[in-house]
Amino acid sequence: MSALPGFRVVELAESVAGEYCGKLLADFGAEVIKVEAPGCGSSTRAFSPIVGDAAGTDGSVVFAYLNTNKHSVELDSRDPRLHRVIGTADAVIDDGATSWADQHPNVVFCSITPFGQNAAAEYANAKSINVFHASGWGYHTPSHPDATKPPLQGPGRFLADYEAGLEAALCVAASLFGRLHTGRGEAIDISQQAVLVSRADCILGRLITGEVPALGTRDDYDQQGPASFFACADGFVYLYMTSRAHWLGVKELMGRPVWLDDFDDDWLEFSVTAEKVTAFQQGFAAWVRGLGKEAAADQAQRLGVPLVPVNDAADLHDSPQYRHRGFFQNVRHPVLGDAAYPTVPYLLGASPAEITSTAPTLGQHTAAILDGLDSTRTPPAVRAAQLKLPKTPRGGPLEGVRVVELTKVWAGPYAGKLLAMLGAEVIKVETAALPEEMRAYGGTDINHAPFFLSINPEILSVDLDIKSAPGMAQLRELIARSDIVINNLRPGAMERQGLGYQQLTEIKPDIISVSIKMWGNDGPLGHQTGYAPCFAALAGLAPLVGYPGGPPLGTSMRYGDSTVGAAAAYAAVVALLHRELTGTGQFVDISAVETLSSMIGDCLLEQSLTGRRLGPDGNNHPDMCPHGCFPCADGSWVSVAVADDDQWRRLCDTLGAPALADDPRYAAFDERRTHVEALDADLAELTRHLDAEDLAHRLRAAGVPATKSATAIDVIGDQRLWDRELYRFVSDHREGQRPVLGPAWRMTRGPARIERGAPDLGEDTDYVLHEILAASPTLGGS
Repeated sequence: MSALPGFRVVELAESVAGEYCGKLLADFGAEVIKVEAPGCGSSTRAFSPIVGDAAGTDGSVVFAYLNTNKHSVELDSRDPRLHRVIGTADAVIDDGATSWADQHPNVVFCSITPFGQNAAAEYANAKSINVFHASGWGYHTPSHPDATKPPLQGPGRFLADYEAGLEAALCVAASLFGRLHTGRGEAIDISQQAVLVSRADCILGRLITGEVPALGTRDDYDQQGPASFFACADGFVYLYMTSRAHWLGVKELMGRPVWLDDFDDDWLEFSVTAEKVTAFQQGFAAWVRGLGKEAAADQAQRLGVPLVPVNDAADLHDSPQYRHRGFFQNVRHPVLGDAAYPTVPYLLGASPAEITSTAPTLGQHTAAILDGLDSTRTPPAVRAAQLKLPKTPRGGPLEGVRVVELTKVWAGPYAGKLLAMLGAEVIKVETAALPEEMRAYGGTDINHAPFFLSINPEILSVDLDIKSAPGMAQLRELIARSDIVINNLRPGAMERQGLGYQQLTEIKPDIISVSIKMWGNDGPLGHQTGYAPCFAALAGLAPLVGYPGGPPLGTSMRYGDSTVGAAAAYAAVVALLHRELTGTGQFVDISAVETLSSMIGDCLLEQSLTGRRLGPDGNNHPDMCPHGCFPCADGSWVSVAVADDDQWRRLCDTLGAPALADDPRYAAFDERRTHVEALDADLAELTRHLDAEDLAHRLRAAGVPATKSATAIDVIGDQRLWDRELYRFVSDHREGQRPVLGPAWRMTRGPARIERGAPDLGEDTDYVLHEILAASPTLGGS
């Protein structure tokens, strides 16, 4: 059965972010009613590509991807029946100010906008590229950039939208959980910019404290070392190396050529230099050039080397791993025809997601929905409450939920962080003999490591040696008194410790076990491991980032881990809702690679429908021109997105360039697209000596979507983010207070209190042993 049957969501949004949020809820069986303007419907119905001879409102690939499993109601926003439709809902998704919230206090309202509800009006028409660049990700994409070339928009066209839609779905699901127990609704304000910035907490957390200087250069997000893309016989591979173990594996992989003797075995950890990186990359490039990407990667993985093939969309459709896990589902669209649709990156054992219907035609369900407004609707109800009194009640929709975290590094801890920010009590299990890996990086000791401190605010720490019989017994008792167990350990590690899902159900029958692995927990490639840049290369993102006609450059090498953590948190809350309604727990299997493939879902569907290979296209956009990043004074850049001819004339007026406006090559959209290289060059000459921030402001004032491409320094100093309390101070054991990145959302009625910094190792051991474990489990194992 589905996880969310019985929940009704009204979708007023017609943005990609809002529709993706609705799709994520509809995937799990929520009834999503999409309210569309009469005659034209959602603006996304006109988004390119329009496939084949499709006309009207049903040919857009983007719309088809974002709106599976939904119902369409054609209804004017001024029609009084809209008020009645909203009155029947459990949640409402909008992409503007939530003007309905005060009239319906028992409904969860979620607003998703580029810069949040309180942003200045000039930001209202911002496009995805503007948000991506205002967040700092654009300026640092690709990694190790050519400083003479513009920063890029990232993989696909809608990364900022998909990230915000995922965050919104998490907040809506969590608020529905809170509503089940309190009867109260919520008003959620999602800033797309804040979501993207929050995904960089591991990086910015060190910069905002001054522990690592932010230089304002395009490599501020990069890591040292020779990680890079390499051409091979049938495409490209990506190699990631950071440790002595990786180096020893590479030497074995290459057959130990003599030239490698010039490198110490620990050079990756202690003596990385630009000269060494160049020398290694040249030698490795020569070695791998004649090899097939799959064969090279398979041989490397067997030696523990994080070398992976660079997959494009066509590779994913042919992937035996994706076929095994059923990531693509064949769907017949009445207009677009048969295609393989991407599904979800999380397999829920008891309540899997499924595409049961294609995107609706405009108004397809109007009569059925409006005729049923007078019918009595029974809202979902809790079957057996299991709320637990936390050590410190902090509010939030997940207050009373307890999470056991067996995670390390970034993706798993980030999932725990999001759940904690929503009010859950999250307990990290570690031991002094083997502390969490992030405690070892960059700090003075295990309790003052900047990476760890950035990712783990409001987390509790218990020191349990689970390799000993007493420690394992205590962990099992803790699990028996918890709701969710999250792990991102290596394949097979949980099972070897007696903590596989079936073994967990013997401890607590309705436990929710969330497992995060590179490929998920099964399949022909399930044994492999890797890091976030490997996920992006495998998932199809890397080939979409680059300059036209050039090689894949990939997005920022730091991108990916936190997105995987957000997907895990969302899936965990969906499973939690399902348990509240049915009393049944389940196994939640997260694939990191599939998670990143979901961030380009429309591209994967486009490839399936058209058969066209998708490759690097710079900053070009099929529906906007000019659309890109242009040089300004002092090495800065400005992102500009022109949606129509009126905005084009306004851009030319702002730049004082009437000759450009009168140039017949640029008179209309089709002409501008045809001559895009010349157009970009002409604009670059006009912007090159202007101040980026001032130009962006003047363009926005003229109605042209624009933002400065934000450096790390810009992001840290962004007053909008401080005003939203994305940056906030929490307790710190050394300095008293410490700035961290908090949640990207704002909740009006029941936000969680966030003021506790990351814990010292074992700081909460006494609480766990003497309060949680000393208490007798109540009925239901809580």
